[in-house]
This record gives sequence, structure tokens and C-alpha cells, in this order.
Amino acid sequence: MSEQEKQEILSALQGLTIVGDGYKKDTLEKLSALFNTQSVNWLEVDFSRWGDRPRDNNKFEIMKVAIIHRRCIKISYVGAYGREEERVVQPLKLFYKSKDWYLKAYCRLKQDFRVFKINRIIKWEVLEEQFLPMTFPEIDLNKQRYSDVILRFPKEVAYRVYDEFDLNQIKVEKNGDLVVTADMSQDDWLIGYLLSFGVQVEIIEPVHLKKVIAEKAKEIYEKNKT
Repeated sequence: MSEQEKQEILSALQGLTIVGDGYKKDTLEKLSALFNTQSVNWLEVDFSRWGDRPRDNNKFEIMKVAIIHRRCIKISYVGAYGREEERVVQPLKLFYKSKDWYLKAYCRLKQDFRVFKINRIIKWEVLEEQFLPMTFPEIDLNKQRYSDVILRFPKEVAYRVYDEFDLNQIKVEKNGDLVVTADMSQDDWLIGYLLSFGVQVEIIEPVHLKKVIAEKAKEIYEKNKT
């Protein structure tokens, strides 16, 4: 093998060591010695949120092991409307999309395949029960109620706009304002997301969404004014 091929193998193995005990670091060291070359420390991944590192990394590791050994997991999951439900799932794959981790699994409660947001799994327990191998079906996760949403942000929150939207969705106006056009699901998540900007967002389209946000902001005011 060429030096480049050796380095690519070591780099790939180093990437695998970050996901837990499946590949030990001493294996990487032995292979480095065999190749007589040192791997480049090119990647670092932390699966936790800020401030909750041990618990989040432990959750990720447990789910990874359950997937590999095909063991069922009992979870407590908080759904979109804040209702906590206990479910037994057959974990199939960990899935990363748009800054969040998800678990693809077969849900015994719903008798169907489901995708669970990892951060909303607040309790978890690996069961002794095993399940037969199965493949998660090809599901277009974007097939929901999506439509064009047009938003205007002042330049003061440009850092957040560039964090959360693609460049091809952003148009910068002469005064520095940023106009974003994006396909977004018009649901409770979107309402909460827009409210998180406070007064730093103006809804251009759809017009009916302006009224929804205004009414929700009024509710928040009435609830917290005293």
C-alpha cells in the first residue's frame, strides 16, 4: 500500500474510535506501528448537548450497542405536544440530520416504523428481548405540510440566520437585512421557532402566519404580564 492509502485507513479507523468501544484505540496504535506511520488527529465528535455531556454520551452509547446486538429498548418519549409516552422499540439506526440526532426504529405501540428525536428520549432501558433483523423503509421525512415561508431578519441576527439556513435561501438587501425563502412545515414547531427570534423577525409570507404569531405572542404577554 502507498503512504496515502495507509493514512486513509488510519484516518478511517480513527473516525470509528469516536463512537465508543466497538473499536479500541490500542488497535489504532498497533496499526500505526505496523504501517510505521502516525495517523493525523483529524476528527472530534461529542454527541452531547452543552452542559449534559455524561448523560447524552451514555444515551448514545447504549442505543448504539442495542442496535448492534438487536436488543429492544423501552423508552419514555416526549412528543410534539408535550405528552410523555412509554414505548418499546426495536432500534435500527442512528440518524443525523439538520443539527439533531434521531433514532430510526420499529415502534411496538404504533405497530409501524417511526423516527424519534434523541433529545426527546428522556428515559431509556435496554431489554433482554432481541428482535430479528429488519430494514427501515425508505421514507421521505420531508413529506409533510410544507410551503414557502418568506422571512425578513435585521443584520443584527445575521449570525443566526447563516447558522440555520442555506446560502441559496438567503438574500441580502441593500440595508443589510436578510430575506429568507424556505420550505418550512407550518405547525407548532414553526410557531415556537419564529417566536424564539422575538422582535428580530418579520413574516412576509404567508400572510395568515403573521396573525397566528401575533395571537400567540399576545397569549404569552397576557400570561406573563403580572
